[in-house]
Amino acid sequence: MSTGRTSADTDRVDTARWAGLVRRSIPLPGSDVPGTIPPPPSEGARRRGARRAALGAVLPLLLLLAWELVTRAGVFSPVQLPGPAAVVRAGVDLVTRGLLLPYVGISVQRVLVGFAVGAALGLAVGALVGLSRPADVLLGPTIGGVRAVPSLAWVPLLILWQGIGEDSKTTLIAIGAFFPVYTTAASALRHVDRQLVEAGRAFGLRGLRLLGAVQLPAAVPGVLAGLRLALAQGWLFLVAAELIASSMGLGFLLQDSQNNGRTDRILLAIILLAVLGKLSDAVIGLFERWALRRWA
Repeated sequence: MSTGRTSADTDRVDTARWAGLVRRSIPLPGSDVPGTIPPPPSEGARRRGARRAALGAVLPLLLLLAWELVTRAGVFSPVQLPGPAAVVRAGVDLVTRGLLLPYVGISVQRVLVGFAVGAALGLAVGALVGLSRPADVLLGPTIGGVRAVPSLAWVPLLILWQGIGEDSKTTLIAIGAFFPVYTTAASALRHVDRQLVEAGRAFGLRGLRLLGAVQLPAAVPGVLAGLRLALAQGWLFLVAAELIASSMGLGFLLQDSQNNGRTDRILLAIILLAVLGKLSDAVIGLFERWALRRWA
């Protein structure tokens, strides 16, 4: 008597069974037992998180206090180092003139677009190099050499190729985001436990099914770490990108303030870059924890 079960059904069952085995073999953050999902945060965990956040705020507050004391003591002239209040007034002035928020908005947009393009390409090329020995031999040395080129070295070439519009800025940020994702993805896939791969093949997994059920889940932690590095690199390349005949953005604010001797605005732009970088890192950190629970 036929059960009506096709070979495709059997393949799906085998893939699902193997994916479950892989998940159970990889410890998740917050758990010492492979495959166990950490329980929801308790009241004690929330208190520890709040305590950690409070401790993390100690150093910035101490630096702010030292900054205020140094400026009050007259160690530096107001032109060299304006006080915190002067920087706040500079920010309020730019907001009331309708400049600061558009500057922040266009910089965030450029970083996100460049990061998305660079990360996607880095993941694709990294997967190719990590899974294929011939691709590694062919592409690895060249990409390793290009990775050493400083960000500012690309600026004149991108202006000649793409002009002074948004394309050249996005491309430069994408270059910065590409290499961390490429490096971590290639390394993570290249060093997947061979026993896991062989066991997956014993279950009948080949090609894309093996990649999706075994290799990618095992490489997820490394890839996510590369994404965090890539986003940070995107902010580093932003300032260089906005030197390309830009009339908006935090990089432009830095350059324009330098040309006009506005140290207060220079400090404002630096602080905003630091805050935006930290906020974006926190967001991708939340995504990292969710993705590890979902796929690893």
